[in-house]
Amino acid sequence: MMRRRTMLLLPLALAGSAAAATLSRRRGAPPPEDPTPDTGLTLQRVAMGTLWQVVLPPGAPAHAAAAASRALDEVQRLEDVLSEFRPDTEVSRINAAAGADPVRVSQDTWFVTEQSLRYAALSDGAFDPTWAAMRSLWDFRSATALPPDPAEVRARLPLVDWRAVEMDPAARTIRLRRPGMAMGFGGIAKGYALDRMRALLLGDGVRDFVLYSGGQVLAEGTRGGRPWRVGVQHPRDPEALLGALSVTAASVSTGGDYEHSFMHEGRRYHHVIDPRTGWPVEHTASVTILARTALEADALDTALFVMAPQRAMAMAREMGVAMLRTDPAMRNEMTPAMSAVFEPRVAMEATESS
Repeated sequence: MMRRRTMLLLPLALAGSAAAATLSRRRGAPPPEDPTPDTGLTLQRVAMGTLWQVVLPPGAPAHAAAAASRALDEVQRLEDVLSEFRPDTEVSRINAAAGADPVRVSQDTWFVTEQSLRYAALSDGAFDPTWAAMRSLWDFRSATALPPDPAEVRARLPLVDWRAVEMDPAARTIRLRRPGMAMGFGGIAKGYALDRMRALLLGDGVRDFVLYSGGQVLAEGTRGGRPWRVGVQHPRDPEALLGALSVTAASVSTGGDYEHSFMHEGRRYHHVIDPRTGWPVEHTASVTILARTALEADALDTALFVMAPQRAMAMAREMGVAMLRTDPAMRNEMTPAMSAVFEPRVAMEATESS
């Protein structure tokens, strides 16, 4: 007899209960009265260029929907602080002042910058928030996208240097040392926002939920007494899974070369740029990270994707990180921490049909 299970697909949209109510939310709009007792509730909103969802299981407390709406408000507040695409945010002001005066920032910007530089140091620059100086050279959304001129890439490389980010703790200011430098938090801000959402929901007494943003999930508690299930998408087949994870009190983040990509002269160009070369990574197709915090999972799926495979695996093992890596030939490799919790597709299908 086939037994249905809740499955969240990374990095696709959530696939929870088919009957779950889905609400498009505006900031400040009144939340629904409460989750329905049989199907639960999903609230969603677009922010930071992607879809955010809060999934509440059946039996969630009556105030959970209002708490979820406040958590989504927090994401939009953080976008107003951390986005480099809006001219009036703190990050945009730092970028505009590159090579000139330091900029005083909020605790949010300070913390995300501090953590970005920490992961830059750990990864020897494979993760680098100053990669944003390269952004205007690449366009992965156009139907006629082409790779940039190699000479232009070489000319920008001196502007990519995480060591040239100056932080003054006493004044709480940040300065980019050279004109033309820029910071972008696309590899860490969403993880930070998910952690902030979790803190708000737990503070409001909501214990069971899943948060979703792009290719990342953060799960707390259970659904009907069982851990939440997260499916990891196959990098070359959007209808297939590599396998699944049972998750609670943790975050799963997947980065892949199939997101925001184009083909040119038989080569795949995608949005995961090695900040040390200015070109997309070629040795990895996808990386999935399971970590206690969403920020760590978000930063590490980028850093370990970019790093040379052997060095990435060694670093993940040293840190005790659960990592699944798939190379372009679709060969999978995982750390012992991931092997202990990962359920491959064949085993998963056998379990579901039993």
